[in-house]
Amino acid sequence: MIVRFARVEDSAGLARLLTQLGYPGTERFIGQKIELLLAHPDAELLVAEEHDEVLGFISLHFIPQLALRGDFCRIAYFCVGEDARGGGIGKALEEAAVQSAVARGCDRMEVHCHARRTQAHGFYARQDFLESPKYLMKML
Repeated sequence: MIVRFARVEDSAGLARLLTQLGYPGTERFIGQKIELLLAHPDAELLVAEEHDEVLGFISLHFIPQLALRGDFCRIAYFCVGEDARGGGIGKALEEAAVQSAVARGCDRMEVHCHARRTQAHGFYARQDFLESPKYLMKML
């Protein structure tokens, strides 16, 4: 298994994983979204691949902080395929994300993980993430 930067050719694999994550129908636009992320200077999209199959991915955004010395990295989307879970793929993706964040001057990483994703909460706890008590959102 290798972790590498995503390519537009990974569209079908990413759409399949996004469907498992609860986001069906991304096939129509996922290629454009991958292109946007690859071109964005403050974003990274990494995939875990084995035998030419995308087994998981992590999408990152690096956010400068005005009042703090270190910046932070936000995990926007993170998924390991249902059939590949428990094999260290999530840990490898998270470790690659941490390396990227540190290299970019980040001193913290955050993720918003819906309350219904209880298995994911356990994974994040094992990776030393701490719960932050409040997250607010406004739909536009």
